[in-house]
Amino acid sequence: MSVFVIGGTGFIGTRVIRLLAARGEEIVCMDINPGAASFDDLGKQVRLIRGDVTQFDDVMAATASAKPDRIINLSYFLGSEHAPHVAMKLNILGMDNCFEAARLAGVNRVVFASSLAVNGMQKHYGDRMITEDDYRHGEVQYAMHKIFNEWQAQDYNEKYGMTITAVRPANVTGPDKVRGSVDHVNIITQPAQSKPISFPYRDAMRCPIHVDDIAEVFTRVLLTDKPKHAVYNSGGVAISLGEIADIVREFLPDAQISFEHETGGKANSGNYLIDNSRLVQEFGVQYLPYRQRVLQIINDIRREVGLPLVTG
Repeated sequence: MSVFVIGGTGFIGTRVIRLLAARGEEIVCMDINPGAASFDDLGKQVRLIRGDVTQFDDVMAATASAKPDRIINLSYFLGSEHAPHVAMKLNILGMDNCFEAARLAGVNRVVFASSLAVNGMQKHYGDRMITEDDYRHGEVQYAMHKIFNEWQAQDYNEKYGMTITAVRPANVTGPDKVRGSVDHVNIITQPAQSKPISFPYRDAMRCPIHVDDIAEVFTRVLLTDKPKHAVYNSGGVAISLGEIADIVREFLPDAQISFEHETGGKANSGNYLIDNSRLVQEFGVQYLPYRQRVLQIINDIRREVGLPLVTG
């Protein structure tokens, strides 16, 4: 089977491509920066081309050339600090270009990255798990773009009989995460290099999921012909920054992690209680224990900078 990956040289995309290749799929990857990752070891199984998802001609030409059975779009701006016009072109126009090119090329099976950001703040829901069917309270730039992406996918599905599926990643974490929400990453990666780090609130809540796990989720959903639902929460681990710091100190007792305030962050935290039972029941995903992932990230970083590895 042939898979067309848009934005495949990025943080999540590189992992998805390798998982697809391990399953024997043929992959064409279009990215505005194709040199950001190398797949030379995979030979002809992966073909990289340069293209701009905000330009419909680029997307259409690449789709027609790839002749894919499936398409996955992982190209988007994380965060809400971007200039409105620039962010709209990538997050909204770029996504629509993907859907329309798929329609015109007769590719009915598409998967794209939405986000937990669509839910907005946890306080809108109280102290309970949030499902895919709950009202979406997101109001910042990134959240509104993802909400529109989900609506646009529904419109394509209803009007053209397509099967476009959204996956809502929680706070994706990994050693090379540098964009978007990164405090839950830096609290691990900086102490791993013996660097001090400080945060405003110890009780600020996050819902981390390791990048290897979310890549597996995307891969399983993409390779399923007819998923039962149009949207899937990834879920993750509801945990405070203070609790992450405690885990880091188990492995690095001398870690210099400080907080300006013990409390005050939880009340203003984004959605962190996330129900992913839909995903687990249908696709059988199981995540490694978060503590094990923390150790993995620590050693990934220490290996990179030449420091001794830590044992669990």
